[in-house]
Amino acid sequence: MLSSDKIARINELARKAKSSMLTEEEAKEQTKLRAEYLQSFRSSMLNTLKGVTIVDPEGNDVTPEKLKEEKMKSKLH
Repeated sequence: MLSSDKIARINELARKAKSSMLTEEEAKEQTKLRAEYLQSFRSSMLNTLKGVTIVDPEGNDVTPEKLKEEKMKSKLH
């Protein structure tokens, strides 16, 4: 998870970008912070999905094979 300081900085840069131009250095920082945020979000979402089992109305496990494989990988590590 991204630190609250980094999230605050992302928001600060976004507000500044709406009201005025960012400097080249600020734009690079914003791009880097956004990439970190997306990586953190995707990792968190994957961990959440690894705990999900999809069951159809008849009670059959219809979890996609790719997700089942990811669950198995995480159990082995």
